[in-house]
Amino acid sequence: MRHGKTEWSSQNRFAGWADAPLSAAGVQEAHGAGRSLAATGLEFDLYCTSYLSRAVKTLEIILEELDQPEAQIERSWRLNERHYGALQGFNRAKMALQHGNDQVAAWRRSFTAEPPPLPDGDPRLPALDPLYAGIDPALLPRSESLEQAAARVAPWWRDFLAPRLSQGRNALVVAHTSSIRGLVREIEGLSGEEAAEFRIATALPVIYTLDTELKVTDKQELIAGWSSRLRKFINRHKPGTRISWI
Repeated sequence: MRHGKTEWSSQNRFAGWADAPLSAAGVQEAHGAGRSLAATGLEFDLYCTSYLSRAVKTLEIILEELDQPEAQIERSWRLNERHYGALQGFNRAKMALQHGNDQVAAWRRSFTAEPPPLPDGDPRLPALDPLYAGIDPALLPRSESLEQAAARVAPWWRDFLAPRLSQGRNALVVAHTSSIRGLVREIEGLSGEEAAEFRIATALPVIYTLDTELKVTDKQELIAGWSSRLRKFINRHKPGTRISWI
């Protein structure tokens, strides 16, 4: 599941690894998703999320709705959102005016285009953030393409999640569009083109059932109520590669 809506989304800003907080609407979305999951009767024994507070807070709200507020949460930087490099924190429309719509659209939508990287000494560099002090700085990005962000998730899937699923555990993963794209790419075996087209609405759970070889036997979106239906509709009908600021 993707985290709930953030304050930065209403400001049309590139968030990436910046710690954009949930908005009031995002908190409501998280509660709704938690109630929907609780109503399914599904039982989880593994809860995973990123280092970013918008995903952590979304998962904590869901755990409240699941009556599991004390559950252990496994956090990984590999589940962080795509790093938007020098675009991070800026308004999308303003960046389109500065760099040109086609260029920003390519940075956002192309699977391989990488935004301008952060320079040495930039305070936005993850290597300068105490949150990532225990991680090899060489692994931390200055900018990422969609492809690089998706590839960052592959070792987490291979070394952490897949072995636990093979043991029969049920996992709830709350993360971000780009990291979920990477996860879905591994689960479904998507091509680069298919992965680039992947979209997921905020706080709309997608439930996978896997067999003993971790092949997908069922997939369903957990849609409950008009709010989640509207989010799905808007997400699916966003413009493609031509408009950069939406």
